[in-house]
Amino acid sequence: MKAFGVSKWSGVKRFYKEATISAGSGGEYLVVLDGRSVKTPAGADLAAPNRFLAEAMADEWGEQGKIIDPSSMPLCKLSATAIDRIKKKRIDVIGITLKIAETDLLCYRATEPTDLVELQNISWQPELNWAREEFAADLKVTHGIIPIIQPENSLQALQKVLLKFDDYTLMGVTNAAAAAGSLVLSLAMFKGRMDPDTMFEKSVLEEIYQMDKWGLDGEAVERHKIIRRDIQSSATFLNLLENKG
Repeated sequence: MKAFGVSKWSGVKRFYKEATISAGSGGEYLVVLDGRSVKTPAGADLAAPNRFLAEAMADEWGEQGKIIDPSSMPLCKLSATAIDRIKKKRIDVIGITLKIAETDLLCYRATEPTDLVELQNISWQPELNWAREEFAADLKVTHGIIPIIQPENSLQALQKVLLKFDDYTLMGVTNAAAAAGSLVLSLAMFKGRMDPDTMFEKSVLEEIYQMDKWGLDGEAVERHKIIRRDIQSSATFLNLLENKG
């Protein structure tokens, strides 16, 4: 089976009629275009561990217009990154993800005004309490921007959680955590404690508060669109992975 290399497709005219999937030799499902397999930037087969995710990835290719736009294929991008990067550098990726926990958004609270302080406490503290009960990860809270050193045993507890994930799940959780600036929120979404919209709202709580008070910030609005998109893509990716087929 011949292959197409995904790294060369940006801005290229659509050159295939049909995007489908094919069973791979290792039990995975490959994305194929007119019978030819897709390759990741590193040259591996673009594949998924189950049929549900693979079909969704093939749909991304099938929905392309006259010009191929890789940015409109988030599921393929997440899978390719899982294959090319996480399979080879799992420990590095876990370390980067733990860095997000070290400066988790939920741990940095405003000192004023009173209503924002209360809003953060109501919205964020239950998630930290949940992380402590669910994972034995007791992350400390500070007020203002002075960095806080998180307890080593709490970070180790979160590391154990990440180590149990397969490459694809780790990719989805890490991507959502990076978008929100919070590993706790990402894990809460992954565990079904909240939906993607709620995760997004909690991740931009302070900025939304400021815009409600002082008016819209164009740059913040555009940044929020990216954050929402990345969280939603991660959620879709993780949900498809949970299906068995």
